[in-house]
Amino acid sequence: MQSSLARPPPPPPLIRAGPASVTYRARPRSAPVVRCHGEASPAAAAGWAPPGPYTGRDPEAKKPAWLRQRAAQGEKYAKLRESLGELKLNTVCVEAQCPNIGECWNGGGGAGGEGDGIATATIMLLGDTCTRGCRFCAVKTSNKPPPPDALEPLKTAVAVASWGVDYVVLTSVDRDDIPDGGSGHFAETVRALKELKPEILVECLTSDFRGDLEAVASLANSGLDVYAHNIETVRSLQRVVRDPRAGYDQSLAVLKHAKALKEGMVTKSSIMLGLGETDKEVKQTMADLRAIDVDILTLGQYLQPTERHLRVREYVTPEKFDFWKEYGESLGFVFVASGPLVRSSYRAGELFVQNFVRRKKAELVSAA
Repeated sequence: MQSSLARPPPPPPLIRAGPASVTYRARPRSAPVVRCHGEASPAAAAGWAPPGPYTGRDPEAKKPAWLRQRAAQGEKYAKLRESLGELKLNTVCVEAQCPNIGECWNGGGGAGGEGDGIATATIMLLGDTCTRGCRFCAVKTSNKPPPPDALEPLKTAVAVASWGVDYVVLTSVDRDDIPDGGSGHFAETVRALKELKPEILVECLTSDFRGDLEAVASLANSGLDVYAHNIETVRSLQRVVRDPRAGYDQSLAVLKHAKALKEGMVTKSSIMLGLGETDKEVKQTMADLRAIDVDILTLGQYLQPTERHLRVREYVTPEKFDFWKEYGESLGFVFVASGPLVRSSYRAGELFVQNFVRRKKAELVSAA
């Protein structure tokens, strides 16, 4: 999204923000954009710092109406949460404070239920504690998280098979403390799922495994159907937004390698908007993903989990998200999910991907 803010240098450990304001600007032939400015002017405070996506709350930057969601509730939501709790399984829906938890867990009926009955949840493997400290993420972090549960792959497979779903997303925290980054644990879970329910489609939303392409290959060859890895943001904001161990080129290398390993492999990535990126940078990121033949892209609004996380720089309008969807499809992505509340694991996208993957599989069988 086009930003009126200059590209910042790496932020200092502490800044003082002056009075905040929210301004509305309409550009010709473009959707209006809500911009959030929370920095003091140079004359306003001795502790001024150059504009940048810093932390801290902006008390005057209110969420637009299109981002307001009712609290999750409903019978399906309650039952699924109880089931996950009994099995001691983690979900990114809970740990990362996903705003769509009511819609997904209630089967598409929004926060209160009454959808089509197809509930989806994204299982988070390898525990609930990440070894990295990305400045956008609400998942708790530690240099020495507890060891993974050796029975988790089997427990996950049994639970998912019992739900009767046709498509499941597996993701995980980053585990830089494990030699293969947890790739083997992922692969074991995929194989267990496929053994219990051969027809199930499995998407794995993975870390970058520190750029270890052997770990990528181990997982890509486990039987999964969709290899997803998020590039998260544009190149210029990588070091501000993500942990230093992550990186733009490293993420591209992971997706490129996964695509090349297996004929028919579907790849997927995601971009957060509202962190200070420009339209030109978003277009370049999308072009870079298409250059390595990524099939599916999701774009969503970054929301600040706590005051310790990066401040929202811009609330992108639904109209602008519609523009990005059309633009992405014009580049050749087979599917683009783009909206303020869209996340990398997103129910509407998963339903499309399910049909797309089955169609590709049928084409491969026919060609053989």
